[in-house]
Amino acid sequence: MNRHAGRNQFHPTTSRRAFLRGFAGGAAALSVFPAHGSAHSANELLHKSDPFAAADMASESFWRVVKEQFSIKPDLILLNAANLCPSPHMVRDRVFRLTEDLDGDVSFQSRAKFDALREEARRKLAAFVGASEDEIAIVRNTSEGNNFIVSGLNVKAGDEVIVFDQNHPTNNIAWDVRAARSGFTVKRVSLPNPPRSVEEMLDAFRRAISSKTRVLAFTDVSNTTGARLPARELCHKARQLGIYTHVDGAQTFGALSLNLREMGCDSYAASAHKWFMGPKEAGVLYIRQERIAEIWPSVVGVGWGNKVETSARGARKFETLGQRDDAAVSAMGTTVDFHNLIGPTRIEARIRELAAALKEGVSKIRGAELHTSANPDLSAGVCVIGFKGIDHRKIYEALYAKHAVAGAPTGGVRLCPHIYNTMEEIDRAISALSQTVKEAG
Repeated sequence: MNRHAGRNQFHPTTSRRAFLRGFAGGAAALSVFPAHGSAHSANELLHKSDPFAAADMASESFWRVVKEQFSIKPDLILLNAANLCPSPHMVRDRVFRLTEDLDGDVSFQSRAKFDALREEARRKLAAFVGASEDEIAIVRNTSEGNNFIVSGLNVKAGDEVIVFDQNHPTNNIAWDVRAARSGFTVKRVSLPNPPRSVEEMLDAFRRAISSKTRVLAFTDVSNTTGARLPARELCHKARQLGIYTHVDGAQTFGALSLNLREMGCDSYAASAHKWFMGPKEAGVLYIRQERIAEIWPSVVGVGWGNKVETSARGARKFETLGQRDDAAVSAMGTTVDFHNLIGPTRIEARIRELAAALKEGVSKIRGAELHTSANPDLSAGVCVIGFKGIDHRKIYEALYAKHAVAGAPTGGVRLCPHIYNTMEEIDRAISALSQTVKEAG
């Protein structure tokens, strides 16, 4: 569509055919077991008639090819990345092939291969987020990672924990529950909706910090408003004051290009099933090397070992969780490969491009109030829109029932685009929302 031309900041670098060849080669390299044919596999797409052979990664034709890597129902517009994302074919097929192999032979001898596959996934995840392998635990989701930190930190009576009031309950109410048991105080920081500047956000947290503050726990992008906190600045300020920082990264892992060392947080938790587009019931917990020893796991099972052995294992000590879905854990590495085939910075740019177009269009709808800032420094891919006097749940339900637009009724009407969306879909979603609001009004 002409009006969207030039939004993407990347220059032509790779043709559609070369991109698909990368998918085909990447999928083949990842195949430990015989691949089962997929009607939408990269190999098949590669050999189809290719009317966009000269298309580049900055074009809509390229992103349409990316969309073809997902099994999304025709005419359905998925804008619910903040909650659950589909996995691309190469990830889905990887999980299927590994599960099939496991079900064919559940002996200890056959399952031994998953130890190496898990460590391969850990290496890839560590590189993806800018950490060392020993700082990465592959857990089940953000909620579990958050609760490991809430339960495992040594916070005692008289101490103070500061949280962002827009945190997910597992990084908010979980602290209240722990405080009731341990006797420390939980202080909440509120921000205008939407926030007006980075400095305004920093000031709100600076004012909350006292000599009793031991922990700062926040969500770097809110799932209820889309507000993006200045994570790096907050973490570095806390480090100077000796305050532990924990970041809930559910809305940034897989959406924004990450380097957790540069961010400076002490720990970071995220899920694979959201923006990362990975396997279900898998997640990542990063803990800075210097902090691992002081955090006690909430689950102690087979493999815990003695104190010396456990210390040598680094963040792996948080993985004594009993029987895991070995296929899902292993496929975390495959998901990193998918991101790297496109490029994390390119994925971030595309998400921002789509979100900007969505917010621009929605802002023209009569009665619409953007709860999410249009400033890229204050937002990411989560977009939340409010309508005074209209039931947001009814709008959300009507969008899906009448227009096949899948969003969420979280904080208003929440629409979160991802790389499997096209600009044409964004236009259709804006039109659908406008029509739905008129009918509701």
